[in-house]
Amino acid sequence: MLWKKKITRRIGDEKLVKALISNYSSRLFTTKFIILSVAFMLGVIAVMNPRNPGESNAVNRKGIDIAIALDVSKSMLAADPAPNRLERAKQFISKLMNEMPNDRVALILFAGKAYLQMPLTTDHGAAGLFVSSASPEAVPQQGTVISDALNMSVNAFTDAGNKFKTVVLISDGEDHDEDAVATAKKLAGQGVMINTIGIGSPEGTTIVDPATGEIKKDETGNPVISRLNEEELKQIAEKTNGIYIHLLGSDAAVSALTKQFSQIDRKSFVDMSQINFNTYYIWFAALMFILLGVENFIPERKRISAL
Repeated sequence: MLWKKKITRRIGDEKLVKALISNYSSRLFTTKFIILSVAFMLGVIAVMNPRNPGESNAVNRKGIDIAIALDVSKSMLAADPAPNRLERAKQFISKLMNEMPNDRVALILFAGKAYLQMPLTTDHGAAGLFVSSASPEAVPQQGTVISDALNMSVNAFTDAGNKFKTVVLISDGEDHDEDAVATAKKLAGQGVMINTIGIGSPEGTTIVDPATGEIKKDETGNPVISRLNEEELKQIAEKTNGIYIHLLGSDAAVSALTKQFSQIDRKSFVDMSQINFNTYYIWFAALMFILLGVENFIPERKRISAL
């Protein structure tokens, strides 16, 4: 080819260059390239981990999807009820999950901003670990923005339909945003039921700063009193045909909430976490390494017969 001749002339004397590369085999070079390309494709397929369902203990479940939005703002550290609001909320969530083994749950933590801590899952054991580790440090931005928590809760639902969705909002109701009730009204039009759990006391109490161990004070030096804002939580529940519960005892609250859930239509789904898959990546990976080994022993030069 012309481009090869041009390159040969650039290197030096054409006859000398031909003599130096006389034992070069383009056929062997092409063979090595093809083997490397096939090995690469096999490696890509191995990383994709092809699989198919095998023998399994797959369970057909029938339940609802529940997004639990937990307030982890510093006001939840107030000690009404003891030991503090956040710990009592965690106890409530644990008991609630025990009563709904066939339902999928998602966990949203919020303060000044909301975060999806755990997507919808039937793995309540993993959910319990996330709940137990929830703390104000999980959300760097402090405050309480309930509207953001509600929007994030709805985003946790993977089904685009209007059924089977409910949100459980657990908070002391100290909202730093005025959009919560309007957001609840909008979500009601999307078929979302919001049940609110109020925690704390209407008369309120002081907050102990965990970093210093001292009572939190405002700019004037007076102790900050954190009070349960029941009115807003009641309005949010009312807008979405949900119920409001003042959390005094976990058992009574769980009973009232599960009774409310019984009114919701349930859907059937396969619990994929119980399926054992047959994976085939090892075969593709083995072929890849074999081809790489073969390629390593193929020379690029022709064999020169002994005279």
